[in-house]
Amino acid sequence: MDDLLKVVGPQALGVLVRRGVDFAAAEDAVQEALLEAVRRWPDGEPDDPVGWLVTVAWRKHLDVVRAESARRRRELRDHVEPAPGPAQQQDDTLLLLFLCCHPALTPSSAVALTLRAVGGLTTRQIASAYLVPEATMAQRISRAKRTVAAEGVSGPGDLGRVLRVLYLIFNEGYGGDVDLAAEAIRLTRQLSAATSDPEAAGLLALTLLHHARRGSRFTPAGALVPLAEQDRALWDTDLIAEGVAVLQRALARDRLGEFQCQAAIAALHADAPTAGETDWPQVLDWYDELTTFTDSPVVALNRVVALAQVDGPRVGLRALEAVPDDVPRRTAVAAYLHARAGDLRTAGRLYAEAARQAASVAERDHLTRQAARLHGA
Repeated sequence: MDDLLKVVGPQALGVLVRRGVDFAAAEDAVQEALLEAVRRWPDGEPDDPVGWLVTVAWRKHLDVVRAESARRRRELRDHVEPAPGPAQQQDDTLLLLFLCCHPALTPSSAVALTLRAVGGLTTRQIASAYLVPEATMAQRISRAKRTVAAEGVSGPGDLGRVLRVLYLIFNEGYGGDVDLAAEAIRLTRQLSAATSDPEAAGLLALTLLHHARRGSRFTPAGALVPLAEQDRALWDTDLIAEGVAVLQRALARDRLGEFQCQAAIAALHADAPTAGETDWPQVLDWYDELTTFTDSPVVALNRVVALAQVDGPRVGLRALEAVPDDVPRRTAVAAYLHARAGDLRTAGRLYAEAARQAASVAERDHLTRQAARLHGA
C-alpha cells in the first residue's frame, strides 16, 4: 500500500492545487487524507484511490477553512463541493511540477520541494539523501512552500526549469536510503506522459541510457571504472532499448533540444559493442549540435574529448585552451590528452593535480592511480 500512496498522494495534491487551494494548505489536507487512507484502506482499497483521496482531502481542507473565521463560513454556505470526477492525472502532475520548480525558488529548494510534494518522499528521506539534518531540510521545504504560496502561478510554467531540476535530482544518484536516480526517472516518466514536448522525452531517454550503465561504473570494492574500461556485459540492455526507442520518437518530432542531443550522445556510447568501436565522428557532430543550445563550459570540455578522438590529442589540447581553468575535470582531461600525445611526465603531474581537485573519494583514488602509473615515466 505504501507504493500506491506514494503515487496517488501527489496526484491528489495536484487536483487540489488546480482547484485553487493554497499549496501549503493543500499539502496539509492531503497528508490528513493519507493518514485516513492508512487507517481505512487495509480493510479494502477504493476503486478510485485518487478520487477517494481528493474527496477526503477536499473535506479536510473545507473543515480547516470553516474553522478559521465566521466570514469564511458565510462565504462557504453556498459552496457546492466539486464532484471528484476524473483526476486529470497528467495535467495535475505538470502543474505540480511547475509549482515545485517555481522561478522564485533556488535550485536546491526546488529539488527538495519536488521530492516532497511530487515524489512523495518524507522529509527525513530527503534530508538523508542530501546529508543534512532533518530539521534543516524541513525548514528548507517550509520556506519553499511559503514562497510558492506567496508567488502563485503567473502564466505558463517553465518546462525547461522543471527538466533541469529533475536532471539535478538524477545526477545525485544514490543517497541515504533513497535512490534519487530511480526517483528522478519515475518523475520524468510522469512528466513525459503529461506533455508532448520532445525535450521531456529527451530527458527520459538520457536518464534511462545513463542508468543502464550504473552496474558497471564501480568495482565491487568501490573503485571508479571509466566508460572506456567498463564491462559492457553489465549494462542493462532493456533500459538501453527503451531509452533508444524513447529518443527516436522524440527526434521524429523534429524539435531538437539540449536533452535530446545529450541522449543521442549517450545512445551512441551505448550502441558501441566496445569502446574502440564508438562512432566518435557522430558523437562530435552531436556535440556540435549541443553547443547551439547551450554555452555550458562542461559541454565544451566534453566536446574537446570527442574532438581529440576524431582529430588526435594535439588538436584536442589546442581546443582545451578555450575552456576555463576552473571547469570541473578540466585538469583530468588535460592529463589524459597529454598522455595520449606521449608527454607522460606532464600527464603524471596533471593527474596528481586533478586528484587534489576531485569531487569524490572514488574519483580522487582513480586519478591518483593514474598519476602513480605514470610516475617517473
